Amino acid sequence: MHFVLKYLSLLCLCLCSDANAQWKATGISPPGTPGPTLFSNESASTSFWLEGIKHQGVAAFRKNSTYHVFRNVKDFGAKGDGVSDDTVAINLAISSDNRCGPKSCQSSTTSPAVVYFPAGTYSVSAPIIDYYYTQIIGNPNDLPIIKATSNFTAFALIDGDQYQPGNAANPAGNLGFNSTNVFYRQIRNLVLDTTCAASNVSVNGIHWPTAQATSLQNIIFRLSDAPGTQHQGLFIEAGSGGFMSNLVFYGGLTGAFMGNQQFTSQNLSFYNSVQAINQIFDWGWTYKSITISNCSVGLNMTSGGTSSQAVGSVTFIDGTIADTPIGILTSHNSDISSYSNGSLILENVSFRNVRAAVQGPNNSTALAGTSGSMKVAAWGQGHQYSPTGPASFQGTVPEFFRPKGLSSGDVYYQRFKPSYATMPVSQFLSTRTFGAKGNGIADDTAALQKAINAAFLSGQIVFFDAGTYRVTKTLYVPRTSKLVGESYSVIMSSGPYFADINHPKPVVQVGQPGEVGNVEWSDMIISSQGSQAGAVLIEWNLASLGDKSGMWDVHTRIGGFAGSNLQNADCPAPVNSDVPSNSNATSSDTTVSTSWKRSFQVSSSAGWNTTFQSLAYTNGSNASSSCMGAFMSMHITETATGLYLENVWLWTADHDLDSALPKYADTNITVYAGRGLYIESQKGNIWLVGTAVEHHSLYQYQLVNTKDIFMGQIQTETPYYQPSAGSQQPFPPVDSLNDPSTQLCQNQSGTCDAWGLRIVDSKNINIYGAGLYSFYNNYSTTCSAPGNGESCQYSLFSIEGEQTSNVNVYNLNTIGAESMIWRDHVSLANYSDNVDVFPDTIAVFRLD
Repeated sequence: MHFVLKYLSLLCLCLCSDANAQWKATGISPPGTPGPTLFSNESASTSFWLEGIKHQGVAAFRKNSTYHVFRNVKDFGAKGDGVSDDTVAINLAISSDNRCGPKSCQSSTTSPAVVYFPAGTYSVSAPIIDYYYTQIIGNPNDLPIIKATSNFTAFALIDGDQYQPGNAANPAGNLGFNSTNVFYRQIRNLVLDTTCAASNVSVNGIHWPTAQATSLQNIIFRLSDAPGTQHQGLFIEAGSGGFMSNLVFYGGLTGAFMGNQQFTSQNLSFYNSVQAINQIFDWGWTYKSITISNCSVGLNMTSGGTSSQAVGSVTFIDGTIADTPIGILTSHNSDISSYSNGSLILENVSFRNVRAAVQGPNNSTALAGTSGSMKVAAWGQGHQYSPTGPASFQGTVPEFFRPKGLSSGDVYYQRFKPSYATMPVSQFLSTRTFGAKGNGIADDTAALQKAINAAFLSGQIVFFDAGTYRVTKTLYVPRTSKLVGESYSVIMSSGPYFADINHPKPVVQVGQPGEVGNVEWSDMIISSQGSQAGAVLIEWNLASLGDKSGMWDVHTRIGGFAGSNLQNADCPAPVNSDVPSNSNATSSDTTVSTSWKRSFQVSSSAGWNTTFQSLAYTNGSNASSSCMGAFMSMHITETATGLYLENVWLWTADHDLDSALPKYADTNITVYAGRGLYIESQKGNIWLVGTAVEHHSLYQYQLVNTKDIFMGQIQTETPYYQPSAGSQQPFPPVDSLNDPSTQLCQNQSGTCDAWGLRIVDSKNINIYGAGLYSFYNNYSTTCSAPGNGESCQYSLFSIEGEQTSNVNVYNLNTIGAESMIWRDHVSLANYSDNVDVFPDTIAVFRLD
């Protein structure tokens, strides 16, 4: 067993020298359920292919020809010997070549970086400052340790968004990056050790206010468990995320301090913390396969108290809480009212030696625990619709029917992101070695297809060196392919082949109809360049009948980046819109102490309260054809089955990530994409884990004639330009694609807005957390401001068809929509009955 499962006996020790040998020598595993098996040693060798492969990646649209994407921290002077102070060297590895840092830059895609840590113990006396578009990766075969020195007093070992100096009016300062726009970053394969820092000093392992297309994976947090400890593993106080998986926390005051609009957390394990999770705020948070052992409190969601609860909703499934007096602590008031704050759902959760499974206000027992063992099939609190309501409840509810094909034993199936840790360098074929340039200019179609075909025939893995690969024809991915990117390698469609709206074509086609196999795909982006009105960025036809196919950290991005020809200068938003600069949501970042309260109060000087005056190019048929970036983001076709999607973000950009304007200037854009994620798999068995789809004209998620789908947490946003351009402009409905028709136009003016989620003639759809948001009406946020009647659009969620059955939703959260659920043109739920912290929440919705 890898040494990551052998720390428990060493929690009380402060090993300020190299502790690798001592940790590896221990043979003790933590009590209760062991940590994820992904942490096990995959090979007797500690070598990792990413360290040894030839690095040929390029930053396509950066003028510096000597820019290095891959950075080994030892090449910048880090020793990793557990004695030397490696702080300066590590920060130099991250920041060199004038990259996008929190002090000087809001966002950038032109300076990607992989910062690699070989095995070793890296002592740091000050924080490691993360930059934009950075992947921090350690050796998974011998996890490198980042260890605080005894004089460490900074906020976090790794600071993902460093607070900038404040002033008299705001002494705490503001985050360097806007947390709702911190995209495209990862940290994985590390041990973060704070045990040498004074236990009475507030120290965090990672500070991570972040947004979509970000992930934390395969990380160990080793914290002081001394009496009165103030150490915390993970600190998140803002953002619009996000995904994390396979994290283990030992000790500390709090394992994970969680506050974000929405998040998916999977396979987290907590041992010997005072509080495992402190949920300070959220709109919706999905916890899946969580293990909590020997803590005082498992999940604390009392923030704000009974009078002003700050936690909107939590969905907790397939978990275990053991040897912990209070499993979940809540401030939920069970009195019947129109407020749904503190909604909580438990499904398939085991308790062992837990006095109170759920404890309410004033030490009341909402769900009794046991000195032995028990399993809770389904229990919750909040508002329920079956399918009508609301009924306020606190107690047991019927559990969702779980189709056999979606499960593995008594829990939902999950598939960990492959690291290929046991593979030698010779098992990888480089796209650059096969002649692809990746410079965003050359036509790389033939070279990429040659590399993919060669790897398929030889059973090797295609390594997409960092770069932007311009393609002018469809790339075909055969049935057993494995593709892995480097710092989000980009495949970018270009040219007339993808420009015909009447003859759409896939940019990347995975399998052909009827093809059977298994494909693995990770760490890439599919994009488009200029007018690509016929581009279907990803078409998935492959049927995986045994081992499931997977997409991990694979995203689509339409516009808003250098080289896209769909930037602020090409497709500007109206200059007098009240969209906040660099906006992804309607919240502003404030201080640590107040940001999680999400007051959403922004001064009029920021321009939020101005009135939108429509411009010609955003009105109806006048929508600019040059800004039609894609026909559809992703299509899972009728023949496809057995597909696992994890941390996949399908984004039509609302702002320019690479604008030449000053840091806080208005960089908003108007780019059009017709459709988001379309699923019509006849056999189903599709998992959407931590996915989001935003700003497509007709819909974000559409499920038609399909079945057996797992979704959670999902998140959507309606385009900001609607309803001025309408959902059917500039992409008219296509009947053969089951597009929503003009008859579904809902709002009082008769124009259409995009659906967040549309389900048609489908069955066995289980949704574990959904955030469906409409913040804007013709670029104005007045419609979603508290007290304004959720008037951005009439509805976001439509269920249609006589064949639709067994649609189940836990913790549906909507913003800006008067009707929360439509069933065949009839509203089933009004927002005013379900008001929450900012969204409106229904804890349980069932349609048999």
